[in-house]
Amino acid sequence: MVPGMLDVKGTKILAKSLFKELRGNGYSTNQILSLSTELIDLVTQDLKGEHAAAAQAAAAQQSAGEARAL
Repeated sequence: MVPGMLDVKGTKILAKSLFKELRGNGYSTNQILSLSTELIDLVTQDLKGEHAAAAQAAAAQQSAGEARAL
């Protein structure tokens, strides 16, 4: 399955499979919760980075447009 093609159902299946795999390998529910929290933190950081890059690109475009107007 291609990650970009995951739908809601596919995401739920993946999460359930990962959960079962972790539990089957001895991870406690608290450890799985900690892992989930870390994943959310990583996604949040990634989104912030994308937002910052987009804002920087927009500012550069605006500056270039203003320079051309002069």
